[in-house]
Amino acid sequence: MSDFNHQELIIAIAQCFYYSRNSISEIAKQFKISRYYVEKYLDEATNEGLVNIQINAPISRQRTMERLFKQIFPNEKIIIVKDAPNPTNTTANVFLYAAQEIQHSLTPNEVIGLSWGETIYDLIQHFNTADYPNILFTQIMGENMKYNSKAGSMRLVEMAANRLGAKYQTMVAPLYVFNDQARELWTKEPAIKPTLALGSSLNLIICSLGNLESLETVSTWKQEIDRIIPPSARKKVAGLLYGRPFDLNGNFINEKDIPVFSMPIKQILKTPKKITVVTNKLKAEATLGAMRGQLLNTFYLSESVASKILILLKH
Repeated sequence: MSDFNHQELIIAIAQCFYYSRNSISEIAKQFKISRYYVEKYLDEATNEGLVNIQINAPISRQRTMERLFKQIFPNEKIIIVKDAPNPTNTTANVFLYAAQEIQHSLTPNEVIGLSWGETIYDLIQHFNTADYPNILFTQIMGENMKYNSKAGSMRLVEMAANRLGAKYQTMVAPLYVFNDQARELWTKEPAIKPTLALGSSLNLIICSLGNLESLETVSTWKQEIDRIIPPSARKKVAGLLYGRPFDLNGNFINEKDIPVFSMPIKQILKTPKKITVVTNKLKAEATLGAMRGQLLNTFYLSESVASKILILLKH
């Protein structure tokens, strides 16, 4: 066996042991080797740096601040993770806490809708590899057209499904379709109708909050920004959600005129669980608007983001 194949074997065994939580006996049977060699290869994986073992202190929540938010927003679930000395660790802690809670709450036959963006990508990376063959991931709106990004809509749906051993269904359409007739006809296409029909079955939506800057990072939409959000309405925008701009009170702006291609917004808003994760203070206004408008019902926030929202509430 070459060194390359030997290394592949070690990595495969380590993944079975640490990710899939298989016992040493199960791994020995799967790879047709003795228990001795399984243990030997696991030791080798650690010694060679192929596996890094970390023991992290428990992630702490800012309970006092959570109680304050509960008084202001009694219908929302707002989880606030304490800031760590290192901002990078803070971000990782929030995503890890959110990913673990979400994964532990998953039940068979759920239909989970995803939006796009770095938030969704980071959250997926913090899921533990698992096997949920009866869960289905789907897009709730069209492709964001970020071809050179790891955070594209279709890629994220496939990535989440692969990570959790689930099924997935994509929406082969752009996020915005400017021709009204074309947008209507597109909903009738056989390749798209099955995905749109999942809107009535959604149990959970995991989405990222955006702002005008995030929309302008996509060259296609930056060129057409005036057709998506008229200049006269742009000053009112606190954030973007489900492809639609909304103000600081959580009201969608020019809702009927936004050319977004998605599942019906009424079905999206009726979804029982609608979750986001926010670690960037620049999205504090968007988060506050989403809370006020009850556009989402579960928020995982860093302490610094929560503090910024409290400041905004005083003005």
